[in-house]
Amino acid sequence: MESGFQCAACGEWNVTSVDESAGRRQSYVEDCQVCCKPNVLQVVYDASAGEFVIRAELE
Repeated sequence: MESGFQCAACGEWNVTSVDESAGRRQSYVEDCQVCCKPNVLQVVYDASAGEFVIRAELE
């Protein structure tokens, strides 16, 4: 499922794919597509919205 996050370093929006088979709560590192800084992504499925919500912080 496609989702996105705002880079914790530069603030730019990044589009990413979330692996739905990995569960409703996930955590992994993904580099910003603009500034290349690593972001730790906390991914949670919001059942009421029917989508994944991603919170990013610097590694």
